[in-house]
Amino acid sequence: VGYQDLVNASKVLQEYGRRTPVLTSSQANAQTGGELFFKCENFQKVGAFKFRGAFNAISNLSDEEKKRGVVAYSSGNHAQAMALSAKVQNVPAVIVMPHDAPEQKLAATRGYGAEVIIYNRNTEDREQIAADIAKSRGLTF
Repeated sequence: VGYQDLVNASKVLQEYGRRTPVLTSSQANAQTGGELFFKCENFQKVGAFKFRGAFNAISNLSDEEKKRGVVAYSSGNHAQAMALSAKVQNVPAVIVMPHDAPEQKLAATRGYGAEVIIYNRNTEDREQIAADIAKSRGLTF
């Protein structure tokens, strides 16, 4: 990843991403004897920095790839980030999630419009499931 890639990603995210604050804590500074800075990505859409990467990745797909859709696997934050990023860009999304993922993460991922495929993390391979879905449906993995 080069400097121009970062500049381009920043431009793409200006309309959809949130500018999140950098905060300090006098108590944390006192406890550590240093000066700490906290990048508050919990204020980002879906509550995680992963929205930035997911949105940028989908925005860089070709029109044909966007039309076909994307597939990813995650048990939470990346799932939600991919689902919301795909929804905003009108891209179909399939997310492979474990059977024991938190219900609120499953609900949020579905709520953003993604098709959720459940697997058993103890007996199944999420990478293989996603790869098989990508191949059979022509999705970008």
